[in-house]
Amino acid sequence: MTDALRFHVPEPEVRPGGTPDFSNVPIPKAGSVPRPPIDVDPRDIRDLAFSIIRVLNRSGEAVGPWASLLTDDELLEGLRHMMTLRAFDARMQMAQRQGKTSFYMQHLGEEAVSTAFRKALSPGDMNFPTYRQAGLLIADGYPMVTMMNQIYSNEADPLKGRQLPIMYSSKEHGFFSISGNLATQYVQAVGWAMASAISGDTKIAAAWIGDGSTAESDFHSALVFASTYKAPVILNVVNNQWAISTFQGIARGGAGTFAARGLGFGIPALRVDGNDYLAVHAVAKWAAERARANFGPTLIEHVTYRAGAHSTSDDPSAYRPKAESDAWPLGDPIVRLKNHLIYRGVWSDERHAQAEAEIRDTVIAAQREAEKHGTLHSGNKPSVRDMFEGLYAEMPPHLRRQRQQAGV
Repeated sequence: MTDALRFHVPEPEVRPGGTPDFSNVPIPKAGSVPRPPIDVDPRDIRDLAFSIIRVLNRSGEAVGPWASLLTDDELLEGLRHMMTLRAFDARMQMAQRQGKTSFYMQHLGEEAVSTAFRKALSPGDMNFPTYRQAGLLIADGYPMVTMMNQIYSNEADPLKGRQLPIMYSSKEHGFFSISGNLATQYVQAVGWAMASAISGDTKIAAAWIGDGSTAESDFHSALVFASTYKAPVILNVVNNQWAISTFQGIARGGAGTFAARGLGFGIPALRVDGNDYLAVHAVAKWAAERARANFGPTLIEHVTYRAGAHSTSDDPSAYRPKAESDAWPLGDPIVRLKNHLIYRGVWSDERHAQAEAEIRDTVIAAQREAEKHGTLHSGNKPSVRDMFEGLYAEMPPHLRRQRQQAGV
């Protein structure tokens, strides 16, 4: 007689009340992972899907073949971008708690991923982001006031109140409209990249997805088309260890890493320390050069940690230990770049504290300016008429009747 079948549900190593333990996360020595040529055969770099590319060591020194050629000024700018995103998050989180907006999502601990990546792209390249890549906009000079207007859904909201707060959109800044239905952006990015190649353009696309959404069918469909047609696209997986309430093992399944998913499609796959600004930039630059040289897609797994809640609707203490973020072995991306700049002799603790104060004042000033246009419960709102616009080249009769009934 055979034993009864057993249903398997993966479990995280630690639950609330337990002691955080990342001893099972192998962290290779900084500078130890080789940097292949951009025309490498994916079969020759299979190991890179299971390691982690790191540049900054514990002393704040940039080492190894991935150590980028970023100048002091470029690194200082990158530090300010991350600090700005963190200060922006803090103010908007507070604004949500004060009832000035309905919803917000922080990037705490993940600031290096999007800000460093953006600086590796060229004007005209298009990102297809999730809701945790606002750093792409900040690193590209998108106005904070405009971002806040969108969060408040006020009269100056560029999206006219038709998107959930934090779901920005800017064609000019290469930021495709965010979809609340996750994973759709993956197939859209691949399709956009294919169209760019068909038209003989020089622009590439970047797709973004979280670890949880890799379980969606769109993720796998995108990999099929990207590999088949060698689309000029960078496929980013931000592995911040947790979906809204489930640990990354649920979506990863039996695969050793998320990057390893690319191997079955013949796509070169890399894992990078997502809290290392220099490493993220170097890997993004490598993948962008590969795509632009017609060598096809690259899958990048950014290994990072969501230090805050999934959103203002989430309580992470219900599913993970409160001290887990402090135990994360790859540290804080802002602190690590700060220490590197101090090591290089171009920064100091005093200048960092001054920059924090300056950035905080800039963010507060932007918030005051945005709130002149209104917030969730005060001030002017977009016109009701706006909900009928921008959908059809010619408005169909039933929408015209509805608009008339609404009196707009």
